[in-house]
Amino acid sequence: MLPFKVHILGCGSALPTLRHNASAQVVEIRDKLFLVDCGEGCQVQLRRSRLGFSKINSVFISHLHGDHCFGLIGLVSTLGMLGRTAPFHVYAPAGLGPMLDAQVTMFCTGLDFKVVFHSIDTEKAGLIYEDRSLTVSTIPLCHRVECCGFLFREKPTLPHIRRDMIDFYGIPVCQINNIKNGLDWTTADGEVIPNSRLVTPSAPPRSYAYCSDTKYMPGLAAMVEGVSTLYHESTYAEADIQRAAKFYHSTARQAATVAMQAKVGKLIIGHFSARYDNERILLDEARDVFANTFLADEMETFDI
Repeated sequence: MLPFKVHILGCGSALPTLRHNASAQVVEIRDKLFLVDCGEGCQVQLRRSRLGFSKINSVFISHLHGDHCFGLIGLVSTLGMLGRTAPFHVYAPAGLGPMLDAQVTMFCTGLDFKVVFHSIDTEKAGLIYEDRSLTVSTIPLCHRVECCGFLFREKPTLPHIRRDMIDFYGIPVCQINNIKNGLDWTTADGEVIPNSRLVTPSAPPRSYAYCSDTKYMPGLAAMVEGVSTLYHESTYAEADIQRAAKFYHSTARQAATVAMQAKVGKLIIGHFSARYDNERILLDEARDVFANTFLADEMETFDI
């Protein structure tokens, strides 16, 4: 099975600490890298992770709070110094467009590549990116500013050839792609061999939902139902639930409730408040509701 992973570069919230970096992740799928949010320090974390800068062709910004986007112009500048020529695509709320243009004009003159800005509608779910192997869609969230999450869905792959049956019936190699695409095989004697005997099903497509800053949304579970892995911000413990509501954030227990209702495979919690010296309290509260919960941490990699 081809790789589908998420690399945690930063999982802290707005107030800088010595323990956590600002929000940033890299989604790796089939040898492609996608950056999700780009807080301060993202470049250093990319260096530490040994993920290649040049492989990142797109960045998805969930909202315009600094801990999710202050690292973007620095990354663009570094890509220029590294000699990039391929376009760099930025998907973000519309308000970032003029600011990004101004920053590029001020700090990044003479780039040999285009910074292509794609305005996204944070208020409705919609397809914003597609290639041969995956789609990326928005997930509307509820925060103090326009905000959305991102849903990465792997496209189904073709079934696997049964080599024993191919050899048994003497099917030529030139017909294998046709068999993978559903063709039956007719022998020289006129016997029709159904396709189901010649292939085995491929693995079910995997999916990753990134739910950035948001207050608890009872309807969110329906939008991420059945995903393989869910990342959901968990800024606060249950004792601070009123603070979470005030600042439009979630508790770990609320994140786990979404995971349980959505019947996801795995939950990763992050965006931890600086008030906690040890996030174990958040993990324990989440696991009380959804057992298959994990803490995000810098340089941690999760298989989707």
